[in-house]
Amino acid sequence: MPQVLIKPTSADCNLACTYCFYRPKASLYPETSHPRMSDQVLQELTRQALAMNEPTSFAWQGGEPTLMGLDFYRRVVQLQQQMAPPGQQIINSLQTNAVVIDEQWAAFLAQYHFLVGVSLDGPEQVHNRYRIYPDGSGSYAQVMAAIDALRQQETEFNILVLLTAANVNYPQAVAEFFLDHDLRYLQFVPCVETTDEGQPAEFSITARQYGRFLCEMFDVWVAELGSLYVRMFDELLITYAQHTTPSCKFKTSCQEYFVCEHNGDIYPCDFFCDPQWRLGNITKQPLAQIISSPLRHQFAARKSQWAQQCRECGWFDLCHGGCPKYRTLFDTNPAKPTYFCPAYRALFAYSRSRLEQIAHQIDKEGRPPQQVRVSADPPQRNDPCPCGSGRKYKQCCML
Repeated sequence: MPQVLIKPTSADCNLACTYCFYRPKASLYPETSHPRMSDQVLQELTRQALAMNEPTSFAWQGGEPTLMGLDFYRRVVQLQQQMAPPGQQIINSLQTNAVVIDEQWAAFLAQYHFLVGVSLDGPEQVHNRYRIYPDGSGSYAQVMAAIDALRQQETEFNILVLLTAANVNYPQAVAEFFLDHDLRYLQFVPCVETTDEGQPAEFSITARQYGRFLCEMFDVWVAELGSLYVRMFDELLITYAQHTTPSCKFKTSCQEYFVCEHNGDIYPCDFFCDPQWRLGNITKQPLAQIISSPLRHQFAARKSQWAQQCRECGWFDLCHGGCPKYRTLFDTNPAKPTYFCPAYRALFAYSRSRLEQIAHQIDKEGRPPQQVRVSADPPQRNDPCPCGSGRKYKQCCML
């Protein structure tokens, strides 16, 4: 399925989140402070993406994509309906800070089956630490009002939580907040960005913090099995059950999707929207030619430039080195272990016995998740490490 991640407003946003990784990309297009996708670019993107005659996913992101206004998305749907071959499956999603989402927005998104991702980092004091307006005020109240509007219109939505210095040390409190608000479709994204001096920014988390958060949150997920979706854990369960991964960061190459900027420029990934990885422009070259270009293949191949210690790791078949962004944070060489290696090793070891048991009951016995009974325990300090190293757990993958 072609997956297109679209930046219709480029890096422009109505918030000024301290940790935003995409805001610096405004330097790619200095000619305007408020870039907007034109109808010409929208038509070309829609026509060429649908011309592949495959199920197609359009993921509208930013910056803040709602700055385009609701009429833009009415036009999106109109063009898709006009240009799609009979029977072609189209999926639209919208990742948003949600501060402008009201009843009208929610009704439209529900009517046309947009999957909405709402950015919410936790309780008010946590969310408002970094997710702020340009004047420094917090956005929590507006986001919670938007969630109410989405619920009233029965719009399908999930929650994207950025793990920062403000929340990563409090997994139980974070879990309780979301469960108390009946927000049960969650994605936790680790936040690490660098300063101009090449050091982790003050809001960044460490691999040890991330690993501990994941392990404690995994216990919550098991306790709520079947009624709580946590993207990383559910994708790991798919891996154990089907021996394939839906997660791009754990695949062997980077070619799951491509990015279309507001002016039609195409990049292989939004973490790498840089001049060196600009693949072309859909108003000047055919999209099919752009995404099959040697430069895109070169980018995809970087994922398989693994360090020797990765190849020899007992978790290699689960991890495959992780996302190249976190392998090149402090060094441009992708053939290095990911910054989050200790976190992944900790989670894989901590979760393995229970994921295998859950996968067996669901896949082999046909039980729905709500009826799965988990009797397996995480490894104990002096047990052999599940990675197969031959060392004790406490001397290997245990944090």
